[in-house]
Amino acid sequence: MVDVRRVKLPGVGVLHTFKTSDGGKVGVIAHRSGHSDLITFSDDEDGSNATKISLRLSEDEAHTLAELLGGTQITESLTALDQIPGLSIDWFTVDYDDHIAGQPLGSPAERGIAGLTVVAVVRGDSTNPAPATDFKVFPGDTLVVAGSPEKVAKAFNFFRTGEAKLRAGVVDGSPGLS
Repeated sequence: MVDVRRVKLPGVGVLHTFKTSDGGKVGVIAHRSGHSDLITFSDDEDGSNATKISLRLSEDEAHTLAELLGGTQITESLTALDQIPGLSIDWFTVDYDDHIAGQPLGSPAERGIAGLTVVAVVRGDSTNPAPATDFKVFPGDTLVVAGSPEKVAKAFNFFRTGEAKLRAGVVDGSPGLS
């Protein structure tokens, strides 16, 4: 585990730094104004910081960099979770002709799908974790759901058709040939 040091910079924001395995240092200054500075440097024996690089990032650029750097870790974490027996985590992107489009999310249990959780709704660049039952779903939204594979398939069928019952031949949330 990497040891991250956090230092408050009065009137500026917060500096987070950590040492790399090759002896360098990486830091991020998160300014109160929203932008960030990505800095790297290596400490010399005499205490002078001989090599320094600083890059100013807008808030949007900082989020993009965080997603790029964190994407692998998030994917690995989700892959590990997906290997828990009986648990399926899946994404459903809402289309214009889907039943759920324009509707409040509602409670999966009240719709006949007990044991399923809508973990988040991703809309554009924002994520709405643990959305309330009155959260309105729109085309283009991505619903992140967790439950048994059967419950996820049942939920996907409901999101598409409005029916909580699966027809014979439905596999992994997609209608099969029967």
